[in-house]
Amino acid sequence: MSAAGFSVRVARKTAEAEGICSFELVRTDGKPLPAFAAGSHIDVEIPGGLTRQYSLCNDPAETHRYQIAVLRDAGSRGGSVAMHDRVNEGDVLAISAPKNHFALAHDAKSHLLLAGGIGVTPLLCMAERLAQLGADFQMHYCTRSRARTAFVQRIEASAFASCVAFHFDDGAAEQRFDLDATLSRPTPGRHLYVCGPKGFMDAVLVKARAQGWPEAQIHYEFFGAEVAARADDGSFEVKLASSGRVIRVAADCTVVQALSAAGVSVATSCEQGVCGTCLTRVIEGEPDHRDMYLTPEEQAAGDQFLPCCSRSKSALLVLDL
Repeated sequence: MSAAGFSVRVARKTAEAEGICSFELVRTDGKPLPAFAAGSHIDVEIPGGLTRQYSLCNDPAETHRYQIAVLRDAGSRGGSVAMHDRVNEGDVLAISAPKNHFALAHDAKSHLLLAGGIGVTPLLCMAERLAQLGADFQMHYCTRSRARTAFVQRIEASAFASCVAFHFDDGAAEQRFDLDATLSRPTPGRHLYVCGPKGFMDAVLVKARAQGWPEAQIHYEFFGAEVAARADDGSFEVKLASSGRVIRVAADCTVVQALSAAGVSVATSCEQGVCGTCLTRVIEGEPDHRDMYLTPEEQAAGDQFLPCCSRSKSALLVLDL
């Protein structure tokens, strides 16, 4: 963890829904926690030497605690399983200060929040803030079943309960989520926020763009991405602009891995193309973007990429390293 990080104690661990636990974190020195804005996340060092990113889901006005929620996913890279099985009340963890790549647009006239599963965490925090501001917003919360829906009681007891609609896959037909109808009327000043599993995200973003939502009014955050090799992946070279050194990246190797093997350190965190920690400027060459962090416009510009997952369409990439 960087020098900006600090230690917290797990004050409470709560089963919020089937397969989902929340963790209440307080500073070990008793001091107030750094303020954060809705949509923020923290890096958490967990057992096994792993670092993972989790959205803050408590009221942003609170400084005495942070709250995160974790879905146990046995098919993940191990972070969620470690949080569920190895982290308990009283344990001490190292975390970073809050970071925010998924902020509210405070100049928006209205807000539409679409949550899929555990993707509710940053959106719940946004709903808390929007309610405090008296802002116009609607939230749709889609899950497989009520039993697998975190924070139901908290939402139903909140001042903004009437602004939230629940949609369960196993529920009655009349409560199913109608994506076409929900996104059918993009209007000036109405902003869309979406977070959830990749399939949910892809469906919403494709539909929103097809319905004419301006890119500037679409905000999203992916929780994870599959960094998978492709059959046509080949080797290429990267050149470090600062030294002129050229490093070969093998077909079965990421740029970060190749650089590390050559003794060149690049700051990383998620290593999935989600958090943006390793974002690097491209001076020459054509990146092959495979991240979930850059917008389509930023990817098309071709002047930056994420070396933890993205590759090169050209034989050489010159990087600002």
